Amino acid sequence: METVVAVIGIAILVIFVIARTAVVVPQQAAYVVENLGKYSRTLSAGFHILIPFIEKVAYKHSLKELAADIPEQVCITRDNVQVGVDGVLYLKVLDPRKASYGISNYSFAISQLAQTTLRSEIGQIDLDRTFLERANINASVVSEVDKATEPWGVKVLRYEIKNINPPQDVLHAMEKQMRAEREKRAVILTSEGERDAQINNADGDKQRVIKESEAKKTSQINEAEGQAEAILAVARATAEGLRAVALALTAEGGDAAMRLRVAEQYVEQFGKLAKEGNTFVVPSNLADISSIIALATGIGRGAAPSGGTSPSGA
Repeated sequence: METVVAVIGIAILVIFVIARTAVVVPQQAAYVVENLGKYSRTLSAGFHILIPFIEKVAYKHSLKELAADIPEQVCITRDNVQVGVDGVLYLKVLDPRKASYGISNYSFAISQLAQTTLRSEIGQIDLDRTFLERANINASVVSEVDKATEPWGVKVLRYEIKNINPPQDVLHAMEKQMRAEREKRAVILTSEGERDAQINNADGDKQRVIKESEAKKTSQINEAEGQAEAILAVARATAEGLRAVALALTAEGGDAAMRLRVAEQYVEQFGKLAKEGNTFVVPSNLADISSIIALATGIGRGAAPSGGTSPSGA
């Protein structure tokens, strides 16, 4: 019976010792082992056996990327405006030994350092630019904090500002300013549209006047050319008529026909004089129609072609 109890006691002791000395490290984790209170080694993922009562796991670190929430804090901009700013800091443990012995609580230290750096960066810019300079502020915070955390074995990957909360009166003023800017842009766009419309109308009037002047010029040119053509046509017809008359005078019987035609015209025109007025002057040689005919015949002979035969020689 005593033997059974002893065996059971020994088994329980062995199980207890194995439970205290056997360590299973999960993936993306690192355990720091101390040997009698002094750093011994760092355990990576897998199964490990420690020396009983001499070695122990002092620190456990996750090698995954961690997100640390940076609480909202009041920052004063360069133009003396108080704004509440909060953010998220992303970090990762690269050296578990430094993270264990370089600082007691690296998460708290990094959070405080990020807040002080953020206040310093916000204080260098105006309120209007805090919304535009988020990327630069984030990069500056990461750069400054990462320099301080290098001895701690921690790498700061990035920092993101979540919210920037100005006071209510400042928000109202910003809304009024934005509304005024929008109204200003609307007025400018309206004036530019009216200006462009006036320019387009002026260009249209200019083109219309040019087109009308060109059309008038073309019309006058065409009219002048038409009149010139008409004058030339009349001149040609007159010349042809005179040429035909001259040829007729040189023909046989032309002189007698001319005398008869002159006599008819004389009588006809003299008769019109009696109809147009109550008083008219009668030539002294009215009855001497032969002298008038002789005068017309002389003119006709003078107009005849030089190569023709004159009536007197007929």
